[in-house]
Amino acid sequence: MNRQCLATWVIFSMLAGCAGGPMMDRTTPQPTQSTTSDTDADARGRARIHTELAAGYLELKNLSIALEEAGIAQRSDPTYGPAYNVAGLIYAELRNDALAEQNFQQALRINRQDPDANNNYGAFLCQRKREAEGIRHFMAAVSDPLYQQPDRSYVNAGLCARRRGDLAEAEGYFRGALKFQPNQIQALYQLADISYVRANYPDARLHLQRLVPVSSGSPEILWLMLRTERRLGGGNSVDSLAHQLRNNFPSSKEAQALAAGQFD
Repeated sequence: MNRQCLATWVIFSMLAGCAGGPMMDRTTPQPTQSTTSDTDADARGRARIHTELAAGYLELKNLSIALEEAGIAQRSDPTYGPAYNVAGLIYAELRNDALAEQNFQQALRINRQDPDANNNYGAFLCQRKREAEGIRHFMAAVSDPLYQQPDRSYVNAGLCARRRGDLAEAEGYFRGALKFQPNQIQALYQLADISYVRANYPDARLHLQRLVPVSSGSPEILWLMLRTERRLGGGNSVDSLAHQLRNNFPSSKEAQALAAGQFD
């Protein structure tokens, strides 16, 4: 499992299958005769394709082309909200907060119930220490009954609550994520970590026991398991976990902390 999945925001990702394929021919002439509805459909189709391309290039960290594709999408159909959503993500990556916020807000002016735009704008706000605003947008996302991934917004809300030090609120959001996705890796990890912080080591162990079968391992998980078992007096299991951490992730900060005896 990617280490960063335990501590990063879960953001929207457009289907980017076309990003690796041939570029759309921007010089192809449009039909000279069409009805208004056909023209509108063509514009929406172009906006959708270029938005998907923008998302694909964003994933590849090719931000200049991603931004160009997002601009083409917006010009093709200025009423296509996802084009502004992905532009917001690109500008956020570029650390241009003013334009990122402008694009997220435009996406929500077009459709204030858009769960993807609400989720991404919420993550943007929480990263800028505007936690209360961010959580409101996460909750707006999960209020959409057609939203297919409410667990990600609940996880994001939990991370946001932890940023401002509210463990009880964070726990509630992570448990909310598990109602929709019982094996949500980040929610299980965060609940285990919160239990450890509260010195509730048996509960930390229970959450970790649910987490291990659905994860592919990471230094963070091994380190939390090791510290939990150490608190519970599990000598042999502590030795085994320490061996795994040293062998599998020798350069990790967790392995370094183990070598230094810095368990907390």
